Amino acid sequence: QVQLVESGGGLVQAGESLRLACVASGSIFSINTMAWYRQAPGKQRELVATIADSGTTYYADAVKGRFTISKDAKRTVNLQMNTLKAEDTAVYFCWAGGYVSEYWGKGTLVTVSS
Repeated sequence: QVQLVESGGGLVQAGESLRLACVASGSIFSINTMAWYRQAPGKQRELVATIADSGTTYYADAVKGRFTISKDAKRTVNLQMNTLKAEDTAVYFCWAGGYVSEYWGKGTLVTVSS
């Protein structure tokens, strides 16, 4: 089992920055990819960014050039969010996956006021 705990959410003004962190614990040796998803009110959960063990990253078009995903060793994945927009308002979830299982954090709320 893997436990994921997110932190760093909050209320910011449009144009400002925020940094989310997700700390993994437990059987982290089983993880080969970590990611951030988000779910805005009334919308489906969507992929924001991923980072593989190799360091390869992927970004959704909506955040490309503004968000940066990074990881510290195997335990922590960060999401640096710059030039935030009102449409970035959502609950952000950390995700971790391996060959067999996947895990979710409980989420952290990001609110961007315009």
